[in-house]
Amino acid sequence: MADRLLVLTAHPGDFVWRAAGAIALATSRGDRAVIGCMSFGERGESASLWRQGHTLDEIKAQRRAEAEKAASVLGAEIRFSDAGDYPLTETPGLTRELIDLYREVQPTVVLTHAAADPYNHDHATAHAIALRARVLAQAPGVEGPGEVIGAPPVFCFEPHQPEQCGFTPDVLLDITEVWDRKREAMQVLAAQKHLWNYYTELGARRGLQAARNSGPNLGLPSDTRAEAYQRVFPQVTRALS
Repeated sequence: MADRLLVLTAHPGDFVWRAAGAIALATSRGDRAVIGCMSFGERGESASLWRQGHTLDEIKAQRRAEAEKAASVLGAEIRFSDAGDYPLTETPGLTRELIDLYREVQPTVVLTHAAADPYNHDHATAHAIALRARVLAQAPGVEGPGEVIGAPPVFCFEPHQPEQCGFTPDVLLDITEVWDRKREAMQVLAAQKHLWNYYTELGARRGLQAARNSGPNLGLPSDTRAEAYQRVFPQVTRALS
């Protein structure tokens, strides 16, 4: 049975910069990948569009179109909650949408933001909402369509300035085979061209770290491309490897 990946983000660009490799790997294996985007990033991640004189509705439409195209490049589905950003606020309606999404997708893996980000409080808010909705989606006493979920592992993807966010990666994911798809998805985000080079360089840097830590079982080459993740809950295993 195919696995199911659920990616919960505050803004459209987040899933592209930080998790596009993981998404593309999942869909290349035939797994289902669903992105739950809590806002369109219309206020905090669209500075270039505001400077061009676009209206709020125009900016939302452009960011939605970009996100849908990027998701298509990665082979993923995408859902929008339109909960607003700067600030993103937890509301009963947003929580309800995410509970329903958890129960629909029945994820085997969840990706979301790190717990802290002093440069963008929406990211920390999205992390908290994602984890609370996961717990509520597990509870039979919480009403909603579909069956309750199990306990899917949660991985935080890398924030833009990890040193300031207390982010210590404990998983380096080899995304070399889908690197071109990640690059293509990044280039869809015309509103944030200034980040293209940054995340290209980060993929190479994390890839080199992955190669140096890959050990005899993997033996990754130095031109590996990788994404960094941090687990929220302990790994459960019958053997150490």
